[in-house]
Amino acid sequence: MNCPACGNPMTQVRVGNVDVDVCQDGCGGLWFDRFELRAVDEPAEAVGDVLLDVRRNPAVTVDRTQRLHCPRHPEMVMMRHLWSVKRQVTIDECPQCAGIFLDPGELGQIRGEYTTEEERHEAARAYYDEMFDQHLGALAVPDKARLEKARKFAGMFRFICPSYYLPGKQKWGAF
Repeated sequence: MNCPACGNPMTQVRVGNVDVDVCQDGCGGLWFDRFELRAVDEPAEAVGDVLLDVRRNPAVTVDRTQRLHCPRHPEMVMMRHLWSVKRQVTIDECPQCAGIFLDPGELGQIRGEYTTEEERHEAARAYYDEMFDQHLGALAVPDKARLEKARKFAGMFRFICPSYYLPGKQKWGAF
């Protein structure tokens, strides 16, 4: 398998119970298959320390403005998105196989964001509470006022154009 960033052949490195593809002597990128990143994304997971200092070739340069293609599915362009609610690390993820490519230094940034999985979940919960409770609650207030205006407007039409339709008693229409 070749590195999606520089094209260098990647080598597999066994880290705990996970095989990670590493671009040694190239750009220093890391490829994680589906859910493998979770095995090394916390500082307490010491087995991931070996991935923090990958040998790089200083002559290899990578254009980060170019979209990357998945090394497992070369026809798929990887999506670039933020890793966590702190929005500090942008990762490349394959939409087909959910593999993740990290540039050099990004694993260290991910590991530095939160010390435990619980802390990460708590931060996400707080972010979504703020986002949905406060922001959506603020959006609901004008909507309630608009709903009340619409009800008053409909009430005026009922007063101006009353309908005497009795269901099942007449064949002509109602307002």
